[in-house]
Amino acid sequence: MKTLALGTLLFTLLLSGLALAQDNSDAEIQYLLEFVASSGCSFTRNGSTHDSADAADHLRLKYSNGKKYAGSADQFIDRLASKSSWTGKAYTVDCQGEGQTSNTWLHRALDDYRQRKTAAAADTQATAATPG
Repeated sequence: MKTLALGTLLFTLLLSGLALAQDNSDAEIQYLLEFVASSGCSFTRNGSTHDSADAADHLRLKYSNGKKYAGSADQFIDRLASKSSWTGKAYTVDCQGEGQTSNTWLHRALDDYRQRKTAAAADTQATAATPG
């Protein structure tokens, strides 16, 4: 009986952890999609240049159709947002005359987002721990 209860508890904790990780991944991917949309950069895919709103719409469509391939924001970038699934050609981004691959650009944006989230969480914990 105890073994069954312990097994059920562990299974429940595992599912809760997976749900939390998925929620975090979805939040990160939604951040990246908004980051692209509001960037004002131009995006080139398969030889055609698109504005940031069109690029975000394209990535939303790819994510909608390919969620099973993107269990994390890093996988979203690497598997869906970096190259054409038809031709295999890398997507590029041009921001104020600086060109780079979308892979590099999006990973940098994701790293910055995570650092800001970590810093905000640390600030919140420090404020909560301060007697007042």
